[in-house]
Amino acid sequence: MICFSPKDNAFLLSGKQYSYCMYVNGAGFLQHLYYGKKLVPEDIPVLIAAHGKASEPNLNDRDMDMYTSDMPSECGSFGRGDFRSATVIVGREDGAAMSSFRYVSHLIVKGALALPGMPCARRADESLIITLRDSCSDTQVDLNYSVSEDSDILVRSLTVRNVGKQTYEIKKAFSFCTDFPDTCGTYSAMRLSGAWARERAPVTAPLAEGTLRIESTRGYSSHQMNPFLALLSEGCQEESGECYGFALLYSGSFAITAEVTHNRYIRVQGGINDYLFGWQLKGGESFSTPQAALCYSSEGLGGMSRAYHDFFRAYIIDPKRARMRRPVVINNWEATYFDFDNENLFAIIDEAAKLGIDTFVLDDGWFGKRDNDTAGLGDWFVNENKLKGGLKAVIGRCKQNGLKFGLWFEPEMVSEDSNLFRAHPDWAIAKAGVSPCRSRSQLVLDFTRKEVVDYIFEAVSKVLSENDISYVKWDKNRDITENFSASLPQDRQGEFLHRYTLGFYDLAQRLTSAFPNVLFEGCAGGGGRFDGGALYYFPQIWTSDDTDGLERTKIQWGTSMCYPLSSMSCHVSACPNHQTHRTTPFATRGAVASLGATGYELDLTKLSDEEKEQVKAQINNYKRIDELVLKGDLYRLSDPFKGNYFCEMVVSKDKREAYLVGERFRGDPCDHNRVLKLQGLSEDKTYYIEELRLAASGAALMGAGVLYPRLADCGSWTWHIREKDNV
Repeated sequence: MICFSPKDNAFLLSGKQYSYCMYVNGAGFLQHLYYGKKLVPEDIPVLIAAHGKASEPNLNDRDMDMYTSDMPSECGSFGRGDFRSATVIVGREDGAAMSSFRYVSHLIVKGALALPGMPCARRADESLIITLRDSCSDTQVDLNYSVSEDSDILVRSLTVRNVGKQTYEIKKAFSFCTDFPDTCGTYSAMRLSGAWARERAPVTAPLAEGTLRIESTRGYSSHQMNPFLALLSEGCQEESGECYGFALLYSGSFAITAEVTHNRYIRVQGGINDYLFGWQLKGGESFSTPQAALCYSSEGLGGMSRAYHDFFRAYIIDPKRARMRRPVVINNWEATYFDFDNENLFAIIDEAAKLGIDTFVLDDGWFGKRDNDTAGLGDWFVNENKLKGGLKAVIGRCKQNGLKFGLWFEPEMVSEDSNLFRAHPDWAIAKAGVSPCRSRSQLVLDFTRKEVVDYIFEAVSKVLSENDISYVKWDKNRDITENFSASLPQDRQGEFLHRYTLGFYDLAQRLTSAFPNVLFEGCAGGGGRFDGGALYYFPQIWTSDDTDGLERTKIQWGTSMCYPLSSMSCHVSACPNHQTHRTTPFATRGAVASLGATGYELDLTKLSDEEKEQVKAQINNYKRIDELVLKGDLYRLSDPFKGNYFCEMVVSKDKREAYLVGERFRGDPCDHNRVLKLQGLSEDKTYYIEELRLAASGAALMGAGVLYPRLADCGSWTWHIREKDNV
């Protein structure tokens, strides 16, 4: 899987269906050669002859550094003849920052590479560390690569080392650099953009000369831009064509760039956002960047997505949770908001038990002086004026009904009207003498400070230790604005945002380790921190605060470009919808919510008898297909951004069963007799579609297809598909 050819000074890294090749050229630079379909070591000389020599600096030219802008590099240098964006920039005490990184050594090891303090791939078959030395300073860069035989994901990161005595400042340290030397065709870039309540919409546009930069400067990955970029070759479609994915396993401010250079090569790189970033590196110290997950697919966007889904489930999400059945929950937020007491909570719990729900989750408002969103955050003790008998009374009612209990926290936040803020006003992120920006009447706690993280860990742990809690919803409802910590000296303020992210990871690691039997669900005003780093701690994430049965098709479609169905928390809510004010059929809301970790976000006591029967049926259906949601392969059939239908299909790995969910947005008198071609089945098997009472070969279902159902506005359908001898 990792082959080093001493004769060629070349490395060939191979996974399930891809290879990645680079070599040390005659000038000592680590030059990129190839990223694409799987090759064998015998192909290395061909790659060097075809792709390497033409771009290699001329050793006979005394000005050879001036020609490195034509060289595909694994680590972009700065200020020495490479005019593309650098991968690493290190400033010295005299203000100089030029660099020229050349090969020193390499090491191939078994297994994954640890990344202390940050999420990382939990396992790998082999890893490669290539050390480069800067000829202009006492710095080294370790380029880290990890591969696995059963995965199409290449994991990358880098480490900057100060091997001298003077203190340096890292001004930029991206996690990876990949240059594409052969770009004769036209490439497009797809990003996942949006805003609160409309997260992760795929936006695709052709690349042209210049630099495309996607980023977050908000202190977390954000609703507005996800830390993921895909590069699509000309003609790439959902199930055909070549594409490349770049996903950061990071939850803080990030940047990913795609730079089309003067010769129309493409350089893609990304990592911690270098805007206002700086990290002091003393002699003997090192700095590690977050990991990035790179993917090559020759089977279009669908192949890329399925590779990422398998990777997150097998390598990132806690293995105890990745394939474990998720509870069907009822959350009280949209049922009661802050206005609840024992009586109305007990009524919801009693009704949940009758309908087959597993877990009751008590949302915001149970603690401190928390009757609205202006007070109480940080005071993690029960408000017994609101909850008579405290949490134990609510938990007791759950147990009487056979339900488990979950609880909402917002650990990173503080209200100015709180005991915590009055005792420690300096623990909030703010600059003395400057009125802080407020959002939702709250401030952000300074997680760069160990004493703050320690306090929140103890406060949350006390609640979890003293009560029988099986589920935690971890929320975060605002951006970071001030980007300043009174605990950091002036010359280290550039470290603030990354140190905040490390503080979040520290708290998440400590809590999930201390309470391994608690399922932690991530949330950041909905889907504001839906990224590979957060999935390391949270096996599922509240996908969006928008629970509308139509809008959710778009949000879940876009999210699935990189992240698995099992990571998406998807609930049925009341209508008119609280975010869009649209009314959609109850069945449609349930069908769309079944494509993830399903649950309910409404007042069960206000449902009609017919709706309650639908809840029972939806839960029975989910328990029938949840193995597919947890483990299956996703095929996206009808794009809700491009037409009148949404349709997705999940197929078991052995191709013996499948589950299909669809929605028609508008009733159109001329929109009929449309053919839906299924995907992912075995051509040689005969299948039975239960709802249609139809038996057909996989070849017929995929080649000829079946008709879309005729439905009214926002009407939905579900099909259960089984191999015929498995019916």
